[in-house]
Amino acid sequence: MALVLNEEQLMLKDAAAGFLQEKASVAALRALRDSRDEAGYSKELWQEMADMGWAGIAIPEAYGGLDYGYIGLGIVLEQMGRNLSVSPLQSSVLVAATAIALGGSEAQKQALLPAIASGETIVTLALQEGPHHAPHKTAATAIADGDGYVISGRKVMVADAHVADKLIVVARTAGEPGDAEGLGLFLVDREATGVSTERVIMVDSRNSGTVTLDSVQVSADQVLGSLDTGSALLQQVLDIANIGLSAELLGLCLESFERTMEYLKDRKQFGAAIGTFQGLQHRAAEMYADLELAKSVVIRSLQAIDAGDDNLSLLASACKAKVSQVAARVSNEAIQMHGGIGMTDEFDIGFFIKRARVAQQTFGDHSYHLDRYATLSAF
Repeated sequence: MALVLNEEQLMLKDAAAGFLQEKASVAALRALRDSRDEAGYSKELWQEMADMGWAGIAIPEAYGGLDYGYIGLGIVLEQMGRNLSVSPLQSSVLVAATAIALGGSEAQKQALLPAIASGETIVTLALQEGPHHAPHKTAATAIADGDGYVISGRKVMVADAHVADKLIVVARTAGEPGDAEGLGLFLVDREATGVSTERVIMVDSRNSGTVTLDSVQVSADQVLGSLDTGSALLQQVLDIANIGLSAELLGLCLESFERTMEYLKDRKQFGAAIGTFQGLQHRAAEMYADLELAKSVVIRSLQAIDAGDDNLSLLASACKAKVSQVAARVSNEAIQMHGGIGMTDEFDIGFFIKRARVAQQTFGDHSYHLDRYATLSAF
């Protein structure tokens, strides 16, 4: 399969680029940050995105979506990375809608997917419990109680926690923290008795939060998938999520690189543009080569999702590991080549390195996925 976009996909890319540059640029992120906006994103803008079909781009038509696939979603995410656009697209569409589409019952899909596609409902995944991504170390418990379950535990770094309508909570139904099996996924209303959320604004000025669950009762029909396949479902969702995050990181890297190249042409020292200095040219050439490889691995991984590739887990970890490595290099070089002014709030380039660091860590960083790739390859 050719690692290029077709004409229809290029049209989507151009449309997304134009819309986001006009309405959801870095300036919009700066305004949200400075105003300490209560929601942390523009509800009006999110509704516009939903009206254009973005919230349902990877959701089947039978459930109110466009069924355009993950290549289409990845194209939009790349442009969001370029503009540092803020919306629930990652939390509610890339992650939560994927989990519901893959593991939900027919009733759950009918109830939630059309609402997500229309922008009416926001759903997010409550997974992480410590400073690092470690799904098998889940300690939150779901104890059988009559016809339902009682969930207790604490989740951190939950994207859009305080604005979500529902949470997909990962909790342990059997075994001990560290066991690969024994995990279940549960749909929980954010306003249910025993659920409390505390908003945390991350270094990238995005919404995150801490969710505490104190003996929260859920019925059996709120189990996503089955208790016996919770770990398998979670891994499928995380593979797709990491590829989507890699697409966003790619857009961020491309924009950082292009802005830096423009700066090298404009900034002068000793009577010459600093872009004429051979040392900086070599560093720029190495970044360019890295970015070309990152483009290929991202589009190959997005194609693998839509094709149902059996090697998706291997590709997902290869993709996240490589793109995270490239993001670290490009964002660091962007700051260094801008010099001291790159560290100031006056320049936008600092926003890119902050978002890069959060996206790199989300659902596993370079080291995590390098190790996972080696394990899956039986090294």
